[in-house]
Amino acid sequence: MNEKIWNRDFVLLILSNFLMYITYYAILSALPIYLVSDLHASKMQVGFVVGAYTIASVLVRPFSGFALDKFGRRTIFLSALILYTLLFAGYLVAITIISIIILRFAQGLTWGFTTVSGSTIAIDNMPVSRRGEGIGYFALSTTLGMSVGPIVGLYICHQWGYVAMFVSGCIISFISLACAYAVHFRKRFLVGKRIQLNLNNLFEKNSIRPSLNVFITMIAYGGLLSFIALYGREIGIQNSSFYFLIFSIGIAAARITAGKVFDRKGPGKIITLCLILLIIGFPVLALAKNELLFYLSAIIIGFGNGVIFPTFQSMVNNLAESKNRGIANSTLYTAVDLGMGFGMIMAGLIAQHISISAIFWIDSLVCAAGLIFFRSLVLNFYKSHLNQF
Repeated sequence: MNEKIWNRDFVLLILSNFLMYITYYAILSALPIYLVSDLHASKMQVGFVVGAYTIASVLVRPFSGFALDKFGRRTIFLSALILYTLLFAGYLVAITIISIIILRFAQGLTWGFTTVSGSTIAIDNMPVSRRGEGIGYFALSTTLGMSVGPIVGLYICHQWGYVAMFVSGCIISFISLACAYAVHFRKRFLVGKRIQLNLNNLFEKNSIRPSLNVFITMIAYGGLLSFIALYGREIGIQNSSFYFLIFSIGIAAARITAGKVFDRKGPGKIITLCLILLIIGFPVLALAKNELLFYLSAIIIGFGNGVIFPTFQSMVNNLAESKNRGIANSTLYTAVDLGMGFGMIMAGLIAQHISISAIFWIDSLVCAAGLIFFRSLVLNFYKSHLNQF
């Protein structure tokens, strides 16, 4: 049995994913400041703009897993990446709040397919015994994109303006497409299978509980992403891109180690520890009035958040048959986007009517609810159903 993780196709998939996430976070980090300073958007409107992307992803996530299993990995993955790349041109002509919301919604639809596709194809190529480790490595490319993207986006905006950033996003996403095109797809996942569109083929039943747990924790993450740049400016820290860099260092440290821990000992202790870190980290951020606490929270929240998604992704893939892997991953990603979208909109309302710091206090309570849900309803369910597969 081949137990190797690293091969040509896995490297190409990681590179494609890394570049795609650079474009995502480059836009996401700079867009709130652009909306407020250039288009005079309210904080509530910022929440709706950034949330529109995620809401669109939610709408297509269930269908993305079905499409992967029905029509084959290559067709869906490459088609979605092509449309994602082309839509970057729309930012050059979208100059009103409404037009940007429409554009973000359209690109969010393609994002829903590309992320599920790339992740599922990578998992197709992993040995089962090292799946937690492999998913951790693949998720690390997301982390690196998260750290590089904001720095690239904010730097290009500062030096050459927003037009240059949108053009750069188109170029980088085209390179991501070229890497994906060069991947060799396994024959049994290339053609697809004969399945009908119904509720059972849109959601994987064993993935629902872990996915609901992810939904809860992603509410907090959505609030963080939406308003960390504006919060940094509010407390006197102008270059918030370093928050993303330090945040990503915390995530990277977690993901390098968490996968191996999961493969050896399971998810119980590692997820519990990381949810506790999130419960602590968000109040630290809410109390931050200087760079020390601001960046300390980035490490704490980054490490805690770094374990959550890849560990739950390993869980849902361990609970699913290989023929349902696309549906299992789309169920999880639906929860991710739904949680982030809800968190972004909720954060906009809280920031508008209370304060930005109040967002992070509430995020801590949300993570506490996630910990209770995990210990009471998810962990034992996972252990009892794992032996079936």
